[in-house]
Amino acid sequence: MMNRFQHLVGVLGITAALACLIVAGCAGPQPKPGEVFPCASDSKIEKTIAPEAELTDFSCVLKKWEGSDTLHFNVTLKNVSDQPQRYRVNIFLDNGKAVGGLIPRKTKGGLVEPGQTASFVYPVSGMDSGPKSIMLMVKTMSQ
Repeated sequence: MMNRFQHLVGVLGITAALACLIVAGCAGPQPKPGEVFPCASDSKIEKTIAPEAELTDFSCVLKKWEGSDTLHFNVTLKNVSDQPQRYRVNIFLDNGKAVGGLIPRKTKGGLVEPGQTASFVYPVSGMDSGPKSIMLMVKTMSQ
């Protein structure tokens, strides 16, 4: 009886170890600080983009922020309308965190003119790798 129990425990231990190796292998390599990488697979990014905007860059990078390597979202938008625009960007992550703001951040220098691009980098406090899934929303300030 004890021999069977020991065998069962051994088989379960090996199965658990293999499952851990498979999960760790699927996670992929940890991004290196300063190296730009895709924020998530395309199928895991839900995008709602205003018709007046074209998303020309949505990537991630780990950079120092508040003393530690932190995930940053690079967002670049092109104004594809015939009017100057200001955009509101919201990025919602699968872990409940969210970041966002305005592009351009301040209007002292004017709005994003037709055909021009504007960028901003959004840090995510407490994250040192990319999320599993993302919801990205870009609206014009008039919406």
